[in-house]
Amino acid sequence: MSSSRVELASLAETIARHGLNARKSLGQHFLLDSNLCTKIARAAAPLDGLTVLEIGPGPGGLTRALLASGAKHVVAIERDRRCIAALDELARAWPTRLKIIEGDALKIDASAHIDGPLKIVANLPYNIGTALLLGWLSAPERFVSLTLMFQKEVAARLTAAPGTEHYGRLSVLTQWRCAARRLFDINAKAFTPPPKVTSAVVQLIPRGAPLYPAEQAALERVTAAAFGQRRKMMRAAMKTLVADSEPYLIDHDVDPRARAETLDIEHFCALARGLAQYEAPPGQ
Repeated sequence: MSSSRVELASLAETIARHGLNARKSLGQHFLLDSNLCTKIARAAAPLDGLTVLEIGPGPGGLTRALLASGAKHVVAIERDRRCIAALDELARAWPTRLKIIEGDALKIDASAHIDGPLKIVANLPYNIGTALLLGWLSAPERFVSLTLMFQKEVAARLTAAPGTEHYGRLSVLTQWRCAARRLFDINAKAFTPPPKVTSAVVQLIPRGAPLYPAEQAALERVTAAAFGQRRKMMRAAMKTLVADSEPYLIDHDVDPRARAETLDIEHFCALARGLAQYEAPPGQ
């Protein structure tokens, strides 16, 4: 699909006309640099023939780039009612290709509004980005790819390897279901208002099957216990789940004296598979 040639006011003019000052309570930091928006859209390419889900489009900078890059449809979920009028201008400029849904992305089932292959491309609001990701990881097979902007520290956790500083629960849960790579960083000065941290764009490609067999709920519980007390040895950290933790760990080839950050994803999945057998009964 060729790019549409649409004459629109600049983002800065759109923000001024609609009084769209970013709100900290909504985790808003507007990306106004059209070149960076285009770079993100190209990182998610190819978009032709696909539907793209965007969360928190704000005044629509990235939305414009996605439409101009050939996305068949863009479904944009925006909680801030003030931004809807600005996005409506884009819907008129690209008729039939942009659908705007007003509401909280944490409460909306986007799949009910989407048919066919789907990519997610979004500058995620800082205050809900991780929660949204964990929801998507429950069924990543629904997506062709996820190209997402996070705070740099979150991006580091998503892509961290065992034994490194940022390796943790989010690393395990993400890489268990997706191949993750960090694409590029974006300086805080590119945003209005500038956040206090650098941002980074990460791309996740869902695996055909989880890296190792495990139930997600059990894996979430095991990793929460293990990384909830990073300085403790596993035999102490796992006592919140298993009263007699040492046999549980040894039977799954985990040194009870090890710390969570030294274990790989295979170890955590093995612990998740064995949790029900060793778990302390409720109330004990």
